[in-house]
Amino acid sequence: MAAHKNNFLIEALKGTSQVFFMENPITGALFFVAMAYASYASGNWTTTIGAALGVCVATLTARLLDCDEPSVAAGLFGFNGVLVGAALPTFIAAAPQLWAYVIVGAAASTVITAACSATLTAKWGIPGSTGPFVLTGWLMVAGAYSFGGLHVTGDAPKLATDYVQGVVFLPQPMELVQIFFCNIGQVYLLGNEISGAIILLGIFIASVPAGIAAAAGSLVAMAVAIGMGADPAVVSQGLYGFSPVLTALAVGVIFLKPSPRVTLYALLATITTVFVQGALDVIVAPSGIPSFTAPYVLTMYLFIAPKKLMAPHPHQPVEGHMIGHDHPTSAPTRTAA
Repeated sequence: MAAHKNNFLIEALKGTSQVFFMENPITGALFFVAMAYASYASGNWTTTIGAALGVCVATLTARLLDCDEPSVAAGLFGFNGVLVGAALPTFIAAAPQLWAYVIVGAAASTVITAACSATLTAKWGIPGSTGPFVLTGWLMVAGAYSFGGLHVTGDAPKLATDYVQGVVFLPQPMELVQIFFCNIGQVYLLGNEISGAIILLGIFIASVPAGIAAAAGSLVAMAVAIGMGADPAVVSQGLYGFSPVLTALAVGVIFLKPSPRVTLYALLATITTVFVQGALDVIVAPSGIPSFTAPYVLTMYLFIAPKKLMAPHPHQPVEGHMIGHDHPTSAPTRTAA
């Protein structure tokens, strides 16, 4: 137990890397480098600070609740917290109340992660993944409108009808490169192509197949969004690509055993995620909240649910995991009564 308690930094870094399903502290450290670079480029460090605070609070909460030690050690209780910590300062102006908000949100994400484990995963074998982040983020951003001490920032939400349909968008080669990497960076809410490149490097360090899947997901999302005539401004920021990147990883590599059939299945899921992204953006925009990774979560849930009907399907590696991304080393969640 003592050795486990002394690895808090490693657990936090693994939690950071688990956003992309990796269990690698070096990858997690590179993800923080990517966030720091984006903060340096923008001159705003609140996102990086919030992410660090979020993953630490989420991991500490898991310890205090006596959650499953291997799962905590694998970072499976930290990745939703790090996303909550990055998201809230992105959409809410810096203030003393914001940091209290981040702490509560990150701690709540740990409890919701355990709740998803006890329901979705235990009963249906569907991983909770970033679902707890989406639910927490939606409630916290929406709730910020009710409190005078919090100020939701950013431009007023735009509906799809605000975009002039039929405009041809043919990016130049350098723009395509920027979009490709922004698609990956936006998983961490980073609209910076250099940060996206650093994140992709971190994924490749942890897993070459995962890196290939992430790159393929970004390319597919970019092609579909441009081909379907999506808003060029939104496409250029990578906002049509980050959820498909996660879908390509989850369906193509993580939760189903890779094979030619699974590759085609993951391709269908990735394309579907682009359309779900457009739909959910329209649905949530009137509420003044971002869609976050909800398009990925919804698509992944639907495409992973019928895995028992498919072959090959590694029953034990997928169904034996009880929390978060259901990493192969994880064990059933247990929380204090």
